[in-house]
Amino acid sequence: MTYQCIIIFFQTLKEQGYEFDIAFTSVLKRAIKTLYLVQEELDCHWLPVVRTWRLNERHYGALQGFNKSETAQKYGEEQVKQWRRSYDIPPLKLELTDPRWAGNEAKYKHMDQGMIPASECLKDTVARTLPFWYDSIVPAIKSGKRVLISAHGNSLRGLVKYLDNMSDEDILEKNIPTAMPLVYELNENLRPVKSYYLGTPEEVAAAEAKVANQGKAK
Repeated sequence: MTYQCIIIFFQTLKEQGYEFDIAFTSVLKRAIKTLYLVQEELDCHWLPVVRTWRLNERHYGALQGFNKSETAQKYGEEQVKQWRRSYDIPPLKLELTDPRWAGNEAKYKHMDQGMIPASECLKDTVARTLPFWYDSIVPAIKSGKRVLISAHGNSLRGLVKYLDNMSDEDILEKNIPTAMPLVYELNENLRPVKSYYLGTPEEVAAAEAKVANQGKAK
């Protein structure tokens, strides 16, 4: 999705009067840049931002650096779908001696090296995302703050799975549209009263289909 399309979607936040008190994002540049665009559109660069590796995209192990179509061509669409969509089957593990291993990057130098993923299934991603929800996001919401989260498809799927009480099987078929704002209104127990995308049904369906097709060979 182009930046122009992203900005169009974010304009709906401004047009509908959304305001925020704190933002949470990953340490990956896609989510950080997306958050920057939101702040630019809403004129809120003053917004406190908390960055954490726990909101990072799922780690695809030895498949890191290959796009989804290339991976499908190499391993076949069914194998890629199993790796991408099976709840508890991770892709091939990335060797720690591989130059692509995240432990070589400066942003992870402060971390316990044993916590840096070498490959993750969705179950693993949910397991490292939810502690941040409980420890950081929940206290912010309980204090009355309006929370903005800019993350990635699979870390967001982890949060959606928890909030919507989805089964392991159902979350596998859930596609999170790229750059389309998803709003959750929560009650005093932090359970959803309602949730909705800020887009027309046609826009949402098209965006979900685009995500679903990313793992197919071209």
